[in-house]
Amino acid sequence: LGLSGPPGAGKSTFIECFGKMLTERNHKVSVLAVDPSSSTSGGSLLGDKTRMTELSRDMNAYIRPSPTSGTLGGVTRTTNEAILLCEGGGYDVVLVETVGVGQSEFAVADMVDMFILLLPPAGGDELQGIKRGIIEMADLVAINKADGDLVVPARRIQAEYVSAMKLLRKRSKVWRPKV
Repeated sequence: LGLSGPPGAGKSTFIECFGKMLTERNHKVSVLAVDPSSSTSGGSLLGDKTRMTELSRDMNAYIRPSPTSGTLGGVTRTTNEAILLCEGGGYDVVLVETVGVGQSEFAVADMVDMFILLLPPAGGDELQGIKRGIIEMADLVAINKADGDLVVPARRIQAEYVSAMKLLRKRSKVWRPKV
């Protein structure tokens, strides 16, 4: 599964909860977390793993943070090979967290069985902020953090995306993207 979304959408938190659920059901889970690299220093924080404290201690999980090292598209130059290595190593679920969201951060969509766009319920004009390119590639749009005071904004964003997705050309004859 490939996951993308804007900063603060809860990608790492979602992966931690989903990953723990999978390992509790006897799956072996691999997480490939891609972080942006500085164009000035070339360095990267690789901080996604620190937000997955429980999953990182799980014996049935493997978390590998990697810098983009200047590669565009939201993944690293070797993400596809890393997916294959994880599958070869016996991991039956591989989750790839991209650097974030924009118009072109969806290269992972061609590497995975399902591409999930994770969105927060409130953040301004969502349809303007998340460009058409990435929406067209999403197999599933998940509105995250949809509880408490954010239930109403989450329902509004969900309705907006359901409407927007009807206007897009279908990528598959058998699957219609869900929100």
